[in-house]
Amino acid sequence: MAQPTSRSGRTPSMPKGDMWVFGYGSLMWDPGFPFAARERALLRGYHRALCVYSRFHRGTLERPGVVLGLDRGGSCRGMAFRVEAEDAKPVLGYLDERELVSYAYRRRFLPVVLAGGPVRAFVYVADPKHSQYAGRLSPERTVELVVQGVGVSGTCYDYLENTVRHLDALGLEDGPLHELKRRVVERARRPGSAQRLARVQPDQARPA
Repeated sequence: MAQPTSRSGRTPSMPKGDMWVFGYGSLMWDPGFPFAARERALLRGYHRALCVYSRFHRGTLERPGVVLGLDRGGSCRGMAFRVEAEDAKPVLGYLDERELVSYAYRRRFLPVVLAGGPVRAFVYVADPKHSQYAGRLSPERTVELVVQGVGVSGTCYDYLENTVRHLDALGLEDGPLHELKRRVVERARRPGSAQRLARVQPDQARPA
């Protein structure tokens, strides 16, 4: 696997030996890199949330959508991938290229808990100082952004529905996202609503 140039502009900081990567969104079902093992993991101190404005893939400058990030507080259940040492450097370069495209995320090296105990893993969290950071939106505002968001990669609702579907398939039910999906559908079905929700297209839940 060839080593890509990191979009972060930084030399990847590498652990010794094998490397772990934690995924909380599309990385869980579409990693795009070689790995030796994958298992469920718990990250404490951050939670999965629609907290990053999307002004290209799932929205526009005038009518932004909103996509997933890891925001501070709570915890998140996701998937951890063990990458063999020989693949670690190119894989981290690939992940920087994929996750730091807009710099709305930051790479961190954090403890996650596996069935056999804790390990440290690379995690991409939302950057609260970035202009795309939406913060903790009210449920009403989040519904509004999901309903209105349409960008070059499709609708924000497609993104949400596909995420919920994959979380269910992995046995990682996320109550707040399920409730949000219910509220979005309810909003779109109101009499007189001008917004129609497009059906999900498989594997289109890549951020922002």
